[in-house]
Amino acid sequence: MASAVVSIAYHSGYGHTAVIAEAVHAGAVAAGAEAHLIKVDEITDEQWATLDASDAIVFGAPTYMGSASAAFHAFAESTNKRWSAQAWDGKLAAGFTNSGSKSGDKLQTLNWFQVLAGQHGMHWVNLGLKPGWSFSTSSENDLNRLGFFTGAAAQSHGDLGVEGVHKADIATAEHLGRRVAETAKVFVRGNAATGV
Repeated sequence: MASAVVSIAYHSGYGHTAVIAEAVHAGAVAAGAEAHLIKVDEITDEQWATLDASDAIVFGAPTYMGSASAAFHAFAESTNKRWSAQAWDGKLAAGFTNSGSKSGDKLQTLNWFQVLAGQHGMHWVNLGLKPGWSFSTSSENDLNRLGFFTGAAAQSHGDLGVEGVHKADIATAEHLGRRVAETAKVFVRGNAATGV
């Protein structure tokens, strides 16, 4: 049986979000998926076709001013033909974001990704982790250290380069990639068994 196809459609302004995208990709590959990284501000016709053929699409962008970056918004608006045809109906979706502060209104971005997925008729895959770093005995090195449920959230200090992306956030993103790939496997097998 063919492996699940997972595409990570993302924008990164300064490279921090790209590190998270690469971690999602690594997690999906580790779970046996065929995975693709697609920079939405440089997307080609061939990459659009890859998205159309994917079983799951993971949306990712930095949170700027309480929402996804303008480049990601432009990509989302350019999906209108696919929305009209409901070309992505039934696919899986998930999301991740990064900002300079621990909150940074990242939930707004993840919720916006969910709405985008819902408009396309996609099924949302949440993070599936309890919050880390929430007890006196826990650590900022825990998975899901920022306590998001909807998707993977990362925090990177604005005065540091990509080497400053927190290792726990990278591991959390890898977890999301694995979870999406494993869920996509179930959907692919189910569709094959039912002839959908």
